[in-house]
Amino acid sequence: MPINQTPADHPIFPGQARTGLLLVNLGTPDGTDKKSMRRYLKQFLSDRRVIEVPRLLWWVILNGIILNVRPKKSGAAYDRIWLKDDPDGSPLRKITRLQAEHVAKTFNSDNLIVEYAMRYGQPAIDRQLQKLQDAGCSRIVLMPLYPQYAASTTATVNDELYKWALDKRWQPAVRTVPPWHDHPGYIKALAASVKAAVKKHGKPDALVVSFHGIPKSYFVAGDPYHCHCMKTARLLKEALKWDNDSFHATFQSRFGSEPWLQPYTDISVVDLAKQGKKHVMVMAPGFVADCLETLDELDIELHEEFIEHGGEKFSYIPCLNDSAAGMKVIEDIAIDNLKGWVDLKR
Repeated sequence: MPINQTPADHPIFPGQARTGLLLVNLGTPDGTDKKSMRRYLKQFLSDRRVIEVPRLLWWVILNGIILNVRPKKSGAAYDRIWLKDDPDGSPLRKITRLQAEHVAKTFNSDNLIVEYAMRYGQPAIDRQLQKLQDAGCSRIVLMPLYPQYAASTTATVNDELYKWALDKRWQPAVRTVPPWHDHPGYIKALAASVKAAVKKHGKPDALVVSFHGIPKSYFVAGDPYHCHCMKTARLLKEALKWDNDSFHATFQSRFGSEPWLQPYTDISVVDLAKQGKKHVMVMAPGFVADCLETLDELDIELHEEFIEHGGEKFSYIPCLNDSAAGMKVIEDIAIDNLKGWVDLKR
């Protein structure tokens, strides 16, 4: 059979085989107003991996109660941390964008395109995946920005990739980045962050390492999140060489009436104040970018509670964000997962 020129009706395919790297964080509303908050909360709280309650019952609770009450309260909390004169608005969106831009600039490869997305809110995962494919990416590495794996975080990000690929005639090859809760570079960066804070604020009576919580039932059902958090905490404590009396691993942000992973961060910090601890230092190693749960829940609300119950000094350690140490962690993990597709050097 002779090989002829491409016919006029031949479909158009990408002209260059590139690799896309998509960094994905949890998400953020578009603004702090009630409409924006309602839209964001509806998307977030409708996720079956986030809320594992029978659908009909949850639909009534969500639409009949939560979405009529929660947007105003959550909007006020977001308003306390919102970047008013910044086009990003959300600290989480700004930091994640800077992280993606930093990775792209550091690697500087024509064969690699780096983008970022939010699981809930904008820019949406499906839109960014399509953007990568339209740019000629036949291979995509998806990097959920969660050091510890949980079905309600890592898995739901992966779900969005699989959903997007369902109706693709020509699917890209894909890789999903596994959790890095025990990555040596990650532990080293966390330890360095604590040491820098101690140098600046003095050694505290207690360091509280706060992870976002999940319902205990999720853990019992087989979610490895608790184990990942505890290993991160143990490795960090060993790296710092601190004793059990001055190092505490806790869980924050519980929602609803069922038991969540314990000990709870707020109760633990108040107890420390009642025990006479005057200086508490708090960090949230499960977050790679500062957000509502760190800037407001920890550095504002928890700070106030500690002082109200007799504490004198509360030091919040920022997330790794786009610091040199934080970027090295993300870049090293990206290099590991891009091997064979794009071989990079820092």
